[in-house]
Amino acid sequence: MEAACSPPTAGNFVVVGGGIAGVTCAEQLAIHFPSEDILLITASPVIKAVTNFKLVSKVLEEFDVEEQPSTMLENRFPNIKVIESGVKQLNSKEHCILTEDGNQHIYKKLCLCAGAKPKLICEENSYVLGIRDTDSAQEFQKQLTKAKRIMIIGNGGIALELVYEIEGCEVIWAIKDKAIGNTFFDAGAAEFLTSKLIAEKPEAKIAQKRTRYTTEGRKKEAETKANAGNIGSALGPDWHEGLDLKGTKEFSHKIHIETMCEVKKIYLQEEFRISKKKSLTFPRDHHNQLVIADKEIWPVYVELTNEKIYGCDFIVSATGVTPNTEPFLCGNNFDVGKDGGLKVDDHMRTSLPDIYAAGDICTASWQPSPVWQQMRLWTQARQMGWYAAKCMAAASVGESTDMDFSFELFAHVTKFFNYKVVLLGKYNAQGLGLDHELILRCTKGQEYIKAVLQNGRMMGAVLIGETDLEETFENLILNQMNLSAYGEDLLDPNIDIEDYFD
Repeated sequence: MEAACSPPTAGNFVVVGGGIAGVTCAEQLAIHFPSEDILLITASPVIKAVTNFKLVSKVLEEFDVEEQPSTMLENRFPNIKVIESGVKQLNSKEHCILTEDGNQHIYKKLCLCAGAKPKLICEENSYVLGIRDTDSAQEFQKQLTKAKRIMIIGNGGIALELVYEIEGCEVIWAIKDKAIGNTFFDAGAAEFLTSKLIAEKPEAKIAQKRTRYTTEGRKKEAETKANAGNIGSALGPDWHEGLDLKGTKEFSHKIHIETMCEVKKIYLQEEFRISKKKSLTFPRDHHNQLVIADKEIWPVYVELTNEKIYGCDFIVSATGVTPNTEPFLCGNNFDVGKDGGLKVDDHMRTSLPDIYAAGDICTASWQPSPVWQQMRLWTQARQMGWYAAKCMAAASVGESTDMDFSFELFAHVTKFFNYKVVLLGKYNAQGLGLDHELILRCTKGQEYIKAVLQNGRMMGAVLIGETDLEETFENLILNQMNLSAYGEDLLDPNIDIEDYFD
């Protein structure tokens, strides 16, 4: 028999998820309605708060993500009540959420910001790690201290950061594309970055600039939750700072990239012995085609679709994420996107009344601006959480609200291989077909600049390094000025284009 439930708590506004989207949404609602109780339901004892927010230009923003105990959020906003429990069920007809601790929470307006979970190449294998939240990142660090060789599968942001940060351990990196960082870069930018990847890393480590809160004191509770399949919210932009990503060996970088391949099969040690197959040693250089069988015995072996087999200590699955919609779908008729996200309109509303969604869990289903696309990144999680709160606030008092300007232009700033990376608009000519041209400028080891033009107008750009061109390019994309007259001179290093167009 189930334990008796406490009487339901009621809040006009309930937000689910302690990540960037959820916390931003709850904070904004708390500011809009200081006398209302805002309920934030989160499975984790720590939340992700945006700190040091800075608008670099009209659309481009930089911020840190700080992990904090939920009490800090409650201290900053006395009208936010954090409920530390996972969601068991959503009853949209009754406007009620049942949490795993047995309690019910009634809402008038609900925002789902439960994020996404990693797609693992193999679910039930202890040698396959997915990195998504702080706990999994710390588990990875612990495993790495004992490792001589690891294999990384995937070509997204986390894979890119890992291969650069890991030291003292052989890394075999398997990607299904021709070049690294396919989500963010074309082959030219990938080549520019690969040279940095193979070179020795500079010694100096940037001191970590934030306090990191751990959940050690609540280990048992956390383990129970992990067993229940709960995941923490996504990592912040510089999640690897403060983690000592060192293996057992005394060298800096040792990376081998296997392109155009995927995982065919994973063998445990005994399975591999019985199979009588041969694994390969770590390749000495990219051009040496000499194949040498590996005499070392490894805990796990990976067979790739290019028929090569490598042994390793463990495998990192960094093959992207899938929206975490599971607890909300049962009994509720949500419209779901092809990518598994909850479809939202241009006011962040799902297909069910009074339910909104923001961040990785949602799929933007409005007609987007010609130079914006959804990507599951921290910047968009913050923007969506902020905008969802604005829409919920307006709807609750019967007002309308305009689409936020941040959805006019895709803009993201990050760091890869210690280079500043700015992505603007259709930076990889997404959806432009063959009807576009690229203008490039590259200074080896220093900068890589690519402008994407269509009918003489700039549609996107990639800026790697300290180019100081982000504001100029942002303006050129937004105002759609015809640049045909400038041709190749647009990126001539002897012409200061900021003077022309700022």
